[in-house]
Amino acid sequence: MNPKALLDKHHIHPKKSLGQNFLQDPSALGKIVEAAGITGEETVLEIGPGTGALTERLAVVAKRVIAVELDQRFQPILSSALGHLPNIELVYGDILETNVPALVGDTDYIVVANVPYYITSAILRSLLESRHRPRRIVLTVQLEVAQRIAAQPGDMSLLAVSAQFYAKTQIVGRLSASVFWPRPEVDSAVVRLDVYDKPPFDVPDEQTFFRVVRAGFSQKRKQLKNALGEDGATWLERAGIDPKRRAETLSLEEWTALAQAAQ
Repeated sequence: MNPKALLDKHHIHPKKSLGQNFLQDPSALGKIVEAAGITGEETVLEIGPGTGALTERLAVVAKRVIAVELDQRFQPILSSALGHLPNIELVYGDILETNVPALVGDTDYIVVANVPYYITSAILRSLLESRHRPRRIVLTVQLEVAQRIAAQPGDMSLLAVSAQFYAKTQIVGRLSASVFWPRPEVDSAVVRLDVYDKPPFDVPDEQTFFRVVRAGFSQKRKQLKNALGEDGATWLERAGIDPKRRAETLSLEEWTALAQAAQ
């Protein structure tokens, strides 16, 4: 049953405040599952299962699927659609308030999520800064957000640096707005983050690195020598970086050099 018919049957109206746009195209669902690269032995953590269409497909290829849904109105839909599948565990709550390591255990896990713009950064930060990081994250997000996550020097942002410090990122597919209901105003994209076992950047420590990065992006329109504060000029000279450059032009390697200079 398509998402509109399901929600009508249960007298549920999508909440725009939660960014509820449900995938209704089988090929799009298949593209997301393929991007996850599931071999059959992993645990998959799905954030925001909604009506369960993607959850059911994930359960076919994964050993275990844990689906965390914020909106408890979907409980009867999910229980009806997925209750017969023994390898699916349904959890109702806010993913940002969920103890993910306790939920997934010691096993490797992959995250699959269809998330709205306003929560993307918070979810990535929570997952990537966790003591037990996922092996891979596959996000369906607005196209503009996907492009920000996978940006290259010249268009970098705090989100891009934060994601690419922990993972190799790439956009693996674009999804037309027409594959969702209700139809959003913009297209979306599937972005894949293959998480490093250990970030391949020789930083003094992560706290120092991100303190410098946040300072650099705190006044994005300013040249770095002004954005970084009174010690900025010294750090830039030590790192061999032109003080007139702006934060969005720096590569991860240059941010690493700057963090080393700031220690």
